[in-house]
Amino acid sequence: MANDAISVTAEGTNEVVDRIVVLTRIHAHYAIRLPEGAPRDKVDRALASHVGKCPTACSLKGAVEITWSADVTEA
Repeated sequence: MANDAISVTAEGTNEVVDRIVVLTRIHAHYAIRLPEGAPRDKVDRALASHVGKCPTACSLKGAVEITWSADVTEA
């Protein structure tokens, strides 16, 4: 895949908790452009399991809600 075939935008939400600003949520949105004939099922499985394998997400588990969405297109 080309270097520009995958991009992500992330948005964090801060809330005031006990008068302290705290990061409470992160949402990541992936845009993935697959080459023709690429195995879509493998991409779907990777997306479905990536939060559980992400070092940052694992570090924040229980403290920050992490969600994601993805647009997957085929070139």
